[in-house]
Amino acid sequence: MNDTLAVMERPQAANTSEFDAIIVGAGISGMFMLYRLRELRMTARVFEIGSDVGGTWYWNRYPGARFDSESWTYGYSFSKELMQEWDWKEHFSAQPDTLEYLNYVAEKFDLRRDMQFHSTVTAAHWDDAANQWTVTLEGGQQARSRFLCTAVGILSAHTLPAIPGLESFRGPAYHTARWPHTPVDFTGKRVGIIGTGATAIQAIPEIAEQAEQLTVFQRRPNWAAPLHNSRISQAEMQEIKSRYDEIYAQCASTSMWFIHQADPRITLDVPPEERQA
Repeated sequence: MNDTLAVMERPQAANTSEFDAIIVGAGISGMFMLYRLRELRMTARVFEIGSDVGGTWYWNRYPGARFDSESWTYGYSFSKELMQEWDWKEHFSAQPDTLEYLNYVAEKFDLRRDMQFHSTVTAAHWDDAANQWTVTLEGGQQARSRFLCTAVGILSAHTLPAIPGLESFRGPAYHTARWPHTPVDFTGKRVGIIGTGATAIQAIPEIAEQAEQLTVFQRRPNWAAPLHNSRISQAEMQEIKSRYDEIYAQCASTSMWFIHQADPRITLDVPPEERQA
């Protein structure tokens, strides 16, 4: 039996407010949690503030957004069928392609039938007597479960800088974590970007290609290395697919699940000529 049929036969959550588990967030972790709970024959409901799956890759649509780790190490490994079906386009996948992948996963395993979108969780309380959680949504809807799984991640809440005059600024203003779902045209515009973190490093060169003038405001210089991104040929993708077990075993042996092993040496233990090479 293939992976898709196996999941389709798992119990569906009925039209009820009580579940074995409630998951907050329909990003990468929330989607996988739902898949695993179904395998365990548990009913579950996912509450997601957005309008669809994707989490980080749903919200972060700014120009230049992409992986900073190799695409084929970022995908799910729970389904060998899925791993053989999906072809990554680039070594470091761009946001639209990553979101397309997550939509493909949601469709393949029919995950959306146990998800409720446009749903903001405002409170969760444990009831000792009933031995269950009561989860409250914005608007007053409540649901109960024995288990509560939070999958909101570390990139779900955006922060606006407390800059005097920001609220009265008359021009268009955007936050990279809440980028519009339609492209923004910077042609002929004077643009200011605040910050030089990882997001800005990706966005700056893309916006600079369009804007008439671009000014970057930074507190201190940042360090970045060339990405050396490139397309993945069909032959290379087939070779990667043949080595998935080896690739994931290597990732599991590293501290951050990257395909690369970290250099354990202290900076000053490295000869100057090697440090400056």
